[in-house]
Amino acid sequence: MSVTTPNYAGKFKQYFIEITNPCHKQYEALRAFFCENVPAKEVAEKFGYTINAFYSLIKDFKKGCANNIYCEQFFNVKKTGRKEKDLTGDVTSLIIALRKQYLSVPDIKSVLDSQNHNVSTGYIFTIIKNEGFGRLPRRDLKSRVETQKGVRNKIPAAKSKILSLLPEYFSSQNIGLLCFIPYIKEYRLDEIIKDSAYPETREINKTSSILSFLALKLSNIRRYCADDLWCMDRGVGLFAGLNVLPKTAWFSSYSSRVTREMNLKFLKKLQDVWKEYGLLSDTTNLDFTTIPYWGEDAPLENNWSGKRHKALTSMLTVLAQDPDSGIINYGDAGVRHNNQAEVVLEFLDFYKKGTVEDIKYLVFDSKFTVQENLRKLEDNNVKFLTIRRRGKNIVNKLNKIPSEEWKRIRVADGDGKSRSLIVYEEKTTLRGYGKKIRQINIKGHGKIKPALLITNDFDSKLSDLVRKYARRWIIEKGISEQIEFFHLNRVSSSMVIKVDFDLTMTILAHNLYRLMALNIEGYSNKTAVTIYEKLLFNSGNIKITSDEIQISLKKKRNLPVMLSELQKFKDMHVSWLNNKKIIFSGYSAS
Repeated sequence: MSVTTPNYAGKFKQYFIEITNPCHKQYEALRAFFCENVPAKEVAEKFGYTINAFYSLIKDFKKGCANNIYCEQFFNVKKTGRKEKDLTGDVTSLIIALRKQYLSVPDIKSVLDSQNHNVSTGYIFTIIKNEGFGRLPRRDLKSRVETQKGVRNKIPAAKSKILSLLPEYFSSQNIGLLCFIPYIKEYRLDEIIKDSAYPETREINKTSSILSFLALKLSNIRRYCADDLWCMDRGVGLFAGLNVLPKTAWFSSYSSRVTREMNLKFLKKLQDVWKEYGLLSDTTNLDFTTIPYWGEDAPLENNWSGKRHKALTSMLTVLAQDPDSGIINYGDAGVRHNNQAEVVLEFLDFYKKGTVEDIKYLVFDSKFTVQENLRKLEDNNVKFLTIRRRGKNIVNKLNKIPSEEWKRIRVADGDGKSRSLIVYEEKTTLRGYGKKIRQINIKGHGKIKPALLITNDFDSKLSDLVRKYARRWIIEKGISEQIEFFHLNRVSSSMVIKVDFDLTMTILAHNLYRLMALNIEGYSNKTAVTIYEKLLFNSGNIKITSDEIQISLKKKRNLPVMLSELQKFKDMHVSWLNNKKIIFSGYSAS
């Protein structure tokens, strides 16, 4: 009994005969010419080449054989095993150098990403372990920042340029900053920046320039040059549409081209947005703050600093804030002693060149302006509420008022409770005002001398007026944030920036934090530093695809709160990031 063997040769013969791709066709044509001695003209006709094209192929083949180019093309032998990531040893040396500066594995990963070294955290950990390094102790935020000083001096950062946004994958230690992108887009701040009068450079456009300044403000970098890793973090660069943020010299050079008129126009455009979204009420709180200057030979005046309880060589700055939303809608760092009293009128000019139908109430303290300007506010139909200085004669007069003429009222506190105050209301006159004015004398507020409120509002209830002035402390709280969190008084930093431009960027950063706070339930009364530490201080990974930017934030206690808020922006496309769709998600890593 015979066994029939299948004819495999006949079955698969066609596989070797048919031409499947251009590389196969080149191989067969050259083989016929060199091995079978077929004339070039016949080979060209058989395989569909022109005679000149085939001659060029022969020429390139002879030249390529010397360098094994065609050998690798026709017979490429794949090497087995894991691909070698560090052929020269430069990456390993860099990892060791960074670890010697007590940088963590994620911090090292961010630096390597900025240097275009695509290695994983596991690879970094293996190198560190093999070199005998131990695990770093648990550190707080301040300790981590201290260890990052000086890194840029030893490892040069990449040159800043517009990000190509080609598909890639990298990590960031400041990935929480990207959570502000939806708010910038939602409130059309990117359009305002694009249409502003701010300058731009050949390499960096206007939007990326302003967002670079904003990135530093939002990231809680206390002094621009204290944390040297900020210009190496790819995530911070992505916020501005760049590979990495520019260097210190660029920021100083850029700000020198900014004028007060540019800042004023920018603030007016922002104000239109705040009004459109109902973020400005009929009341505005006004106050001064002092920005100290620690340099030498500055043509500046001495101003009282409440924070340091003494007069300092400084710049006097005015801020205007809405008491309901906390939005700051005006700022000027150019106040001098000779025009200090006129600032309140300049603020009215800021509102549509003096048409003040949107302003009904201005609240400020006794030293903000002079009594003659109070009459000008009255003539412009603007209500004001301020405090009167307590002279000896006024205090003696109030002490003689019988106790039965004082009455007790209840005033609501910020926490929903109320407190009892003793008040006495009267009409009085002021020098330079020329009309009767309403004066409310308050006792039982914790001070030895009574407080004297004066206003041209004769219609509102006593409790409402007292509550309205008490809320003026909101702007002082906001000013405290400006100084501490947004490093507004760090004018001695090695990054020299015009103070008025620095103030404008600070106002924008403050307002972005307020927008986030107002949109997240339970955070409307939280400070910027609380929001940053609880929600935004985070690391993660970024994956750029052909049409999306996927942002994965590391697991954190309050991360679900942030992701729940960002869900409403899930279909948003970002104009300055090639109109790509931005997606936020969480991930956990060990």
